[in-house]
Amino acid sequence: MTSSAARKDELIQIRASASTKEILNRAASLRGQKLSEFMLESARARAEETILDQRLFFLEADAYSKFLRMLDAPAKPAKAVRALLRRKPAWEK
Repeated sequence: MTSSAARKDELIQIRASASTKEILNRAASLRGQKLSEFMLESARARAEETILDQRLFFLEADAYSKFLRMLDAPAKPAKAVRALLRRKPAWEK
């Protein structure tokens, strides 16, 4: 079952000022969404962005060793990538 097809049986409640609700309603309307759909989509996108922006992470000892080995031996770029990097930008031609 995909996340969009998953059952929605959890309830989230929040309180907001009238002006905040008005802004949210206006934005939802501009997107052609119900307020709850807009808020859930926006909150989820912000949550994913926050998680992806995580700068501190923890690894088990084996995974950490593998990570360090990968940092010490980075992959060499392919010939095509090296050629692209040597090429003059269009604005300099």
